[in-house]
Amino acid sequence: MLVQFNRNIQFTKLIKAEGHLREFNFRKVNGLMEELFTVDVSDDRGNRIMFKMRKEGNEWFITTDNPIPDWVKTYSSRYKEAIEEELKVS
Repeated sequence: MLVQFNRNIQFTKLIKAEGHLREFNFRKVNGLMEELFTVDVSDDRGNRIMFKMRKEGNEWFITTDNPIPDWVKTYSSRYKEAIEEELKVS
């Protein structure tokens, strides 16, 4: 019997977006053949904004089923940096 363990990766980063430091929560989705992180952040009113970051080739892209604010899309390069930094230390 072959037992394989996958390490859970979950972390929080403070990222400056729209002039505010915002707490972004990242969680790696295990069990898929692709690299995928779920991300959530609160807006100014406390509403949760959730989206996914998917790796295609060497680039990370935002994917979502729901509309997200433009300010979330604007700072996607910072989310990529946070993910890459965390994967280096994991």
